Amino acid sequence: MAEEKTSTSIFAVRTTAGQEKNVANLIAAKVETTKLPIKAVVVPEMLKGYVFVEAEGPHFVEEAISGIKHVRSRVPGIVSFSEVERYIVIKSVIEELGVDDVVEIISGPFKGMRAKITRIDKTKGEVTLELLEATFTLPITVNADYVKLVEKAKRM
Repeated sequence: MAEEKTSTSIFAVRTTAGQEKNVANLIAAKVETTKLPIKAVVVPEMLKGYVFVEAEGPHFVEEAISGIKHVRSRVPGIVSFSEVERYIVIKSVIEELGVDDVVEIISGPFKGMRAKITRIDKTKGEVTLELLEATFTLPITVNADYVKLVEKAKRM
C-alpha cells in the first residue's frame, strides 16, 4: 500500500501589528468550520505583523484569510522553512551576551537602568552588572532574562 505524500508550502500573511494571535485564532476557526486543507498556522513571537500559514496552495490561504479582520494581505510567493525556522528556534538571551556589552535591565528594582556586563555565569543563567547611571560602582547579579542587549562591546 503506497502512502500518499502531499507537498505543502509556507505562506506569509501580513496582519495589523499586535493582532497576530487574534488573526491566527480566526484562521484556525475558519479552517475548522470549512475543512480547508491547512496544516499549520504559526505566530512568531519575534516578528510583528506576520502570521505563517502552511497549506497545499496559495488559493487555500486566500480562502482562509478572506473576510478576516486585521488581515492586510498575503505576501506573494512561498516562504522557505529556513526563513521561518529562525523565528521559531528560541535562543537563550545569555548566548547573545558578552563581557563589556551594554544592556538595559527590563525587570526588578533596577528596571530601566543601563548597565555594563562584567561577568557571565552561563550555568546559573546569571549576569553580573555594573550600573552606568549609579554614582559609585556597585556590582549586581541578575538573571539573564532580566536584561536586554542595547549595544555590543567594541572588539579589537
